[in-house]
Amino acid sequence: MSSEPQALGSVPEVAATVFGDRLPLAARYAELLATAGVERGLIGPREAPRLWDRHILNSAVLSEAVEEGARVVDVGSGAGLPGIPLAIARPDLEVHLVEPLLRRCTFLGEVLEELSLSAVVVRGRAEEGHVRNECGGADVVTSRAVAPLHKLIRWSLPLCRVGGAVKALKGASAAEEVERDAAGVRKLGGGSLRVETIGRAVLSEPTYVVTVERRR
Repeated sequence: MSSEPQALGSVPEVAATVFGDRLPLAARYAELLATAGVERGLIGPREAPRLWDRHILNSAVLSEAVEEGARVVDVGSGAGLPGIPLAIARPDLEVHLVEPLLRRCTFLGEVLEELSLSAVVVRGRAEEGHVRNECGGADVVTSRAVAPLHKLIRWSLPLCRVGGAVKALKGASAAEEVERDAAGVRKLGGGSLRVETIGRAVLSEPTYVVTVERRR
């Protein structure tokens, strides 16, 4: 079976609703994911045709759940998801991209420079001291497909200010994760857990966000 990358799908009309006059930046990001992202192993070679729906728009609709001017930390950013689409859609946000692997950080830095985005790349793991020093006190800590909820909260919640929240992008099983891990999350200092469904107006399958507020 060939592993050759497939062609990047055309820009969906709904993308203009999400990105407005910054749509050209999102389109260029999609091109970078489909080329350099695939070549460097950050994106699977067969993901190109579904980059918009499955990755870029799926990430960008998180903007529905983030307040104006918020300080956002993207844990385990990888190829920049969800942090870069969020930074494109919401230039009012202060976005930090936390990623431990050098080759991914290099890609992220190149994307930010090419798109003239003000987001910041922080190399390291969320639980490391220098990351907590640089990124702590965030209003929102987000992630996408990084780890099971309980483990993710253990890493992410300390980066939130008290009253801030972890907003983790999850799949359709989000409610099951919440039920399974609720007790452990509360022991870690999390408040009530809830599942938000966002992106219904622009996605064929909505994005599920598990929100956990930091209480202490």
